[in-house]
This record gives sequence, C-alpha cells and structure tokens, in this order.
Amino acid sequence: MIPVYNIEQGTDEWMALRVGNPSASKFSDIITTKGEPSKSAKKYMQTLAAERITGQRESSFQSASMTRGIEMEEEACALFEMLHDVTVEHVGLCYLNEDKNIIASPDGLIGLDGGIEIKCPLAHTHIDYMLKGKVPTEYFAQVQGSLYVTGREFWWFMSYFPGLPSFIVKVERDEDFISKLAIQLDSFVHGIDDVVKEIKEYEE
Repeated sequence: MIPVYNIEQGTDEWMALRVGNPSASKFSDIITTKGEPSKSAKKYMQTLAAERITGQRESSFQSASMTRGIEMEEEACALFEMLHDVTVEHVGLCYLNEDKNIIASPDGLIGLDGGIEIKCPLAHTHIDYMLKGKVPTEYFAQVQGSLYVTGREFWWFMSYFPGLPSFIVKVERDEDFISKLAIQLDSFVHGIDDVVKEIKEYEE
C-alpha cells in the first residue's frame, strides 16, 4: 500500500488522482459478491478509458441525501472513536502498489491493521442494515477491496443516523474473494489500456 496523506478527500486535487483509475467504491461494477465479472464492468471500463484520454473525471449526480451523508461522516467518526477508544487516521487515498492505477479512499485507517468505512444513510435504510446485521451487499466489494488495496487485516463498517443506535460490524479478510478480485482487477486495468490504445488510433 502507498498512502497519500497530503490531500483532502473531495478536493479537485483528490479528484485528479482518481481520474482513469478503478477505485474500491466502484469495485462492485467490476466484480460480483460471488467473484464473477459484473455486468457493469464494460461500461465502467469505457468510462475510465475516456477519463484517461480526456484527463477529466466524469461528473456524477449527488443527491441531497448523499450530500447530507458526507457532511455527517465527521460526526459519525467521532462517535466511533469514542465508542472504541481509538484514533481514526484520515488519508486522502491509498494506491495498491507503485503502478498507482488501483486505489481506495478509506474513511479512515486504524492502527497498523484496521480501517473503517462509514455510511450515513436515510433512517429506513439504516434500520434495514441493522435488521440484516451484516455489511450490505452493495458495499461488500468496497470493504473487501479496501482490505486488498491497503493490505489491512480487518475493516469496520459503520452506519450512522442521529437518534438511532449505530450499526457497527467488524469485517475480516475474505481471502477467496480477494484472490478473485485481484485477478479481475488485473484484467480490468489491462482492458482499460487496450481501450485507450484503440481509441487513440483514431487520432493517427
């Protein structure tokens, strides 16, 4: 893992480092929870290829609830630190290796072995997470992907809504899934390179 501490998540500089690179938050567009290629992989690959060629990150819609969730993360993080008597270290992003083409942007790193992903959904979604009692399926690849990119041993998943009990679960590495993810990511990154090369041939 290669951490980048000197930038803040959400800034233009941070966005620029993400251009054209698959990120853990989108790993579910590359691989399913069963370790199979996602049906969304082709679209995501072409999106990243376009970003590499143009140097511009494709804009994405951010709803009011999404904005609210981002704004509440700091509050949720402070609560987690108090409940678990730990310090959450904030980081801009983490690269898998020196190639710097696979990344994760953790909500925080904890000690030498842990990390955390914080979600602040609407109340009904938060309660649904609590009743199911496990990491939501839509975030499985993100959490395991963060473990893969950072090389950490465990990850906390926290769902927070003011006035309701927090839902916090500790996630261990799923080595079988991570091995499949590594294979899919390697193929995916090479696929981006191939698409970029083919598109650039039109300029010649």
